[in-house]
Amino acid sequence: MFETLESVLYPIVCDINTYLSSYILVFLLIGVGLWYTVKTRFVQVRCFGEGIRKVFGSIKLFGDKNKSGMSSFQALTTAIAAQVGTGNIIGASGAILTGGPGAIFWMWIIAFFGMATIYAESTLAIETRKVDEDGTIHGGPVYYITTAFKGGFGKFLACFFAIAIILALGFMGCMVQSNSIGSTFETAFGIPAWIVGVALVVICGIIFLGGIQRLAAVTEKIVPIMAAIFILGGLVVIAMRISYIPSTFAMIFKYAFQPQAIVGGSFGTAIKLAVSQGAKRGLFSNEAGMGSAPHAHAQANVKNPHEQGVVAIIGVFLDTFIVLTLNAIVIISTLYTADGLLADGYTGDIVNQLGKTNLAQTAFGTVFGESFGSMFVAVCLFFFAFSTTLSWNMYGKINVAYLFRKKNSKLFVTIYTVIALAFIFIGTIMSNDFVWELTDLFNNLMVIPNAIALFALTPVVVRIVKNKDK
Repeated sequence: MFETLESVLYPIVCDINTYLSSYILVFLLIGVGLWYTVKTRFVQVRCFGEGIRKVFGSIKLFGDKNKSGMSSFQALTTAIAAQVGTGNIIGASGAILTGGPGAIFWMWIIAFFGMATIYAESTLAIETRKVDEDGTIHGGPVYYITTAFKGGFGKFLACFFAIAIILALGFMGCMVQSNSIGSTFETAFGIPAWIVGVALVVICGIIFLGGIQRLAAVTEKIVPIMAAIFILGGLVVIAMRISYIPSTFAMIFKYAFQPQAIVGGSFGTAIKLAVSQGAKRGLFSNEAGMGSAPHAHAQANVKNPHEQGVVAIIGVFLDTFIVLTLNAIVIISTLYTADGLLADGYTGDIVNQLGKTNLAQTAFGTVFGESFGSMFVAVCLFFFAFSTTLSWNMYGKINVAYLFRKKNSKLFVTIYTVIALAFIFIGTIMSNDFVWELTDLFNNLMVIPNAIALFALTPVVVRIVKNKDK
């Protein structure tokens, strides 16, 4: 049944995604980021040091218990848990395979401007959030969308966004995470993917039922540790391949503007592919402009919106310029350099051997050995994808509660949780490409109402920045 459904829907979804990512997504992401970079006078540069001090000056693996909401650091780790997921390993691998090493350059461009975008998203999330009498915090794009546009149009955009994010992250996105965990574990340890799916459902179910406080307690411990382990492993590979690092960066910059030399086709087609892959995978990686991270940042117990805005900037920096870049350097320096399997490009029999699901495992395996390399990536990906699943489930819950706020929202949240757990299991038994395309589709759709609201609320963000500068 699943195979028949995939064969019918897959080409349709691919066509829609190609149009959205090539002609709409790139312009919206870069447009919003460039707009806020100018309007905030490069807030991602001016306030970068302030953000670093706030993040690394408040690291706690056992944070303060809050009756409601989260500490600023817990909100950041929850956002990073969502950002640092399969997008950094599988997503970056797919971007390099499809768009060439130059796609990483365009990811950097998207991320730089995205740091200004996420500042706007996070400050607006704090500015427009609602707090119940019992201290429960409700915040996210649906609240600043309805602030930007009153009446029916605002409600339509907010509902459109809420439905898109529930489908994109709560359901389809969790399928991507479990699919990646299942496939890498099967490759590394020989464990059938469906068994991994069952284990994930049990573990996730326990945490889902514990609410925001339990999720925050888990992410603040997992995120720093998982990032440190992956970074350490990546640095070991880079140290062993240090002589290839200059040529690695040279390829990233060269193929950003001459992608046809490695991916084939005409210059126009190749450059569009490289840029769109950088935008699409960059969005899935750092989520700036997508409207997902504001749900976590809205929960932060801070004095003013600017405080969490600068913290959010560091989240995108850590996600893209540290974790994702490290993975990209490992892949390119081991597989695309002179002695690598892809030195001649993605052609020939190698097409049948490498895909985005095992590219990172193969890259780490060149230094760690095939077996240990696969295991290392599988374990890292488990923690990355698992923590992402937790955060995305929370984002979905917030939007389900918004859609059914005038009815019995707790009942609908429970139904949503059960369906989400089912999707987590289904993801482990579906084909990788179809799952990714479905997630990309709804990710792309989320950007549209979020970007419209961000443009409309420019005066609010500018006021927040000016008040900080006084």
